[in-house]
Amino acid sequence: MAWGHCTHKTPGGGSLTTTDSRPAHVGQDKPEASAPPDDAQLAAARKKAHRRKNSKNWSLFLLFAGPNILLILAFIYYPLAMNMYFSSLDWRLGAPRADPVGLANYQRFFTSPSGLEVWRVTGIFTAGAVLGSMILGLLIALVLNKKIPGRTFARTAVFSPYVLSGVGVALVWMFIFDPQRGALMFILDRIGIESPQWFLDPDANLLMVIIVYVWKNLGYCAVVFLAGLQSIPKDLLESATIDRAGPVRRFFSIVLPLLTPTVFFLLVTNIIFSMTNAFDILRVMTPTGNGTNTIIFEIYLQSFGQFNRAGYSAAIAVVLFFTLFIITAVQLRFVERKVHYQ
Repeated sequence: MAWGHCTHKTPGGGSLTTTDSRPAHVGQDKPEASAPPDDAQLAAARKKAHRRKNSKNWSLFLLFAGPNILLILAFIYYPLAMNMYFSSLDWRLGAPRADPVGLANYQRFFTSPSGLEVWRVTGIFTAGAVLGSMILGLLIALVLNKKIPGRTFARTAVFSPYVLSGVGVALVWMFIFDPQRGALMFILDRIGIESPQWFLDPDANLLMVIIVYVWKNLGYCAVVFLAGLQSIPKDLLESATIDRAGPVRRFFSIVLPLLTPTVFFLLVTNIIFSMTNAFDILRVMTPTGNGTNTIIFEIYLQSFGQFNRAGYSAAIAVVLFFTLFIITAVQLRFVERKVHYQ
């Protein structure tokens, strides 16, 4: 820091130099401070920082989700788009050429007797499979929710068929339903009832596969219902018991209304599963689809069966896709209104 110097004349003609203790810059004009940034500059800076943050977030998103998105596009949406294209062709598997036919395959499916039969069989199979699995699953869950000996083992035994292979389950039940030497034939014979021709009669065929499908999937419904029952507050049931409400009254007034979220979930999933996941049982037990040609099985029979009509089969697959989409949308839109969430 610089200090100021001052020289004074003395009476004798000499000079006296003194040092000023103030800094040299005291009294001088200070340099002007820079003007603060205006609103436009602040907005531009904030926008730049926001863009930089968004760019970083998108980079991380693409890094982690990009491979999954590519797999979904490659193995779900691309085959779906190609299937819609094939549905507009008159094409047989192995044929060197395919002729465009527009919507003729769809028109044929919705107007031909075979197409109407597919809808009838699909409706019966879906109704029987869904209602059977849910009703029996709820009854089993009510029993397993009680404090009974061997409850843990019973829960495991009930759920185990659900994780078994559908092919293995179908093979075992084929021996059970054998009208000549099957276990069911001996049981019916003991009570004086003749065993139906399960594999020859179309109606008996359909009933047979419904029974097998329900047996395999009721464990799933039972476990989900059991989880819903255990989430019901115990104080509500105790209060109803104190008010002298019987078991039936408690079930319909307390338990069932509080189970509606579980019922709704199982209704949606079981409809989808029954229309898409029953192929292995149908294929093993009824290879030619004698009375069991549901829509998912009809897709296989038309494409890989004796007809080899790949274009017509693709049209049925598109119909199945939009059918499931509409059913799910209707359920989410209207049925969920009657669901009572806690």
